[in-house]
Amino acid sequence: MLCLYAALSQDLSRNMKIGILTSGGDCPGLNAVIRGAVLKGIAIHGHEFVGFLDGWRGVVGGDIIGIPRTLVRGIAKEGGTILGTSRTNPFENGGGPDVIRDHMERLGIDAIIAIGGEGTLAAAKRLTDAGLKIVGVPKTVDNDLEATDYSFGFDTAVQIATEAIDRLRTTAESHHRCMIAEVMGRHVGWIALHAGMAAGAHAILIPEQKVSIDRITQWVKEAHTRGRAPLVVVAEGFVPEHMETPHSERGLDTFGRPRLGGIADQLAPELEARTGIETRATILGHIQRGGVPSALDRVLATRLGMAAVDSVVGGLWGTMVALNGTGIEHVGFQEALAQLKVVPQKRYDEAAVLFG
Repeated sequence: MLCLYAALSQDLSRNMKIGILTSGGDCPGLNAVIRGAVLKGIAIHGHEFVGFLDGWRGVVGGDIIGIPRTLVRGIAKEGGTILGTSRTNPFENGGGPDVIRDHMERLGIDAIIAIGGEGTLAAAKRLTDAGLKIVGVPKTVDNDLEATDYSFGFDTAVQIATEAIDRLRTTAESHHRCMIAEVMGRHVGWIALHAGMAAGAHAILIPEQKVSIDRITQWVKEAHTRGRAPLVVVAEGFVPEHMETPHSERGLDTFGRPRLGGIADQLAPELEARTGIETRATILGHIQRGGVPSALDRVLATRLGMAAVDSVVGGLWGTMVALNGTGIEHVGFQEALAQLKVVPQKRYDEAAVLFG
């Protein structure tokens, strides 16, 4: 971890022109990050801000808009991102560090604040290694970056998922059905774990845990025997014991990763056949990313945006701001991307006491 006070040893008087981008999947709290960075950057340091439109696509194409203080007024409570986003790979389609460097010089941009998840920060690391001045802000509803205790957007996603699952439960009880709710979680099951526990799920299925169909069937039957409408919460990246890879039928994204989704639809007919209980699947999908961010996410995102400006002022290129306890620290991209933050066995065992 890097000390903030050491980071601020550079000359704070020089005005800079800072570019901001939001890349990858959208996420509640993105606008709060932008607002936090712009307000502190202008009020404390007198910096100028511009926004790259649609993530790395705007960086590769030199497509920007000005971000004066008036543009960020009141946006912390808004979902999505005022800058737009995309899953563009900055090293493809005519991109690369030389192209981006030329655009930055032409536009007078001194540094970039890249707000994004694993793919975005991995690209930012490669560009920083090539000599570009970039700092990062972690964005992932999956909460899967090991270097930060929590990432903004996660709390909102859990709240949305929990509310949706609560609604599924009432209709399930009316019809005496089994309900399977699929939530986001490519590699880790934090949303499934938290939303499942909050909603009182009878089974929670996550990528970190191999579970057999027989075991899931047992949990469903146990709940049904007690007169309950069984509720199963499954992460999109869950791999049942009889499968080797997550369910994917939609090809690859621009970073070569499978587009996941649909494991609930695979489980529903299998469980219905095994239990004799009418079973329905609901895939919550992008609804978890939409809408206004929670108060917790607004505060965290604002703090991270403000800290990102400190990173730029301190010249901490190739670092990401991160939450450690209640404090904000600066972590190198290499450390930030070293490993995913998976659900520990202890946490899953804790939840599993409630299954069935």
